[in-house]
Amino acid sequence: MFSELFLPVLMVIFMLVIGGYAVAVLDRLVASALGTPQAGRVWLAPMSRGAWLLTQHANATEAPDWRAWRLAPALYLALAASGLAVVPWSASLVATDLVTSVVLWGSVEALATVVIFLHGWSANSLLALIGGYRYVALGLSYILISMFVLIGVALPAESLQFTQVVASQEGLWNVIRQPLGLPLFLIVGLGMTFWGPLNLADSTDLAGGTASEISGPPRLVWDMARAAMLVAFSGVAATAFLGGWLGPWLPGPLWMSLKMLAVLIVLLLLGRLLPRLAPERCVTLMWVVLLPLSFIDLVWAGIGALL
Repeated sequence: MFSELFLPVLMVIFMLVIGGYAVAVLDRLVASALGTPQAGRVWLAPMSRGAWLLTQHANATEAPDWRAWRLAPALYLALAASGLAVVPWSASLVATDLVTSVVLWGSVEALATVVIFLHGWSANSLLALIGGYRYVALGLSYILISMFVLIGVALPAESLQFTQVVASQEGLWNVIRQPLGLPLFLIVGLGMTFWGPLNLADSTDLAGGTASEISGPPRLVWDMARAAMLVAFSGVAATAFLGGWLGPWLPGPLWMSLKMLAVLIVLLLLGRLLPRLAPERCVTLMWVVLLPLSFIDLVWAGIGALL
């Protein structure tokens, strides 16, 4: 009874905490390697900042929707936890092995658009609201690109279950079978977590966008949620395109961890190296270039499944 009820919950909580800390440390290491000086010790700085935010006063604006404003960061973190729950670490080690896990991940992406807009709207602040509208303008394109790409990996598996998607890659990983899929999915990951070049919802030109009015513990939860969502994307990317736990010699969970770490480092490098796009150019890129490419990837996958 304990293993069935509490072990999955403990697994997800562990991944949220360790994953969030890993993102903060790796981002500082990447920044330092690229020549950006970092204050304090890299390993202790995330914990120091977290402790500092916990002691700070939570900001207040004039007439916000208090329940929605305080709930939005927790909801975004809960969505990241839901995504991590369907990431398999081995054939038997998965928090929730749903037969429709690909569909659940799609619902996470869709609901994230609602939660991010709620976070910007509920503050009753101009810059926060603009940040929310910016994300909504791009959110549907992220969902569609991800949907086409993930259907492409489900076709060879003949299943919407992530464990079956991994099993279908035993002979050939999807990153080779469908070369467009992983790059497109990584772009979706940067967009959905508004990280690096696709940080339009919380960008500096909006003084922090949807997060411009939050401080203290709510800011800590929001930052943790963004980092956890990046980890969840890394897990799904490793599962869908890099063979998940498959690999020689090493145990499956270790292979999965290494692949997630590799994807996470690539995402953080892209976030540091690429300049932030203007909103109008980003909309054009998503709808005119990347969405048709994702459809081509789906057609490619369908032809490959028929052969």
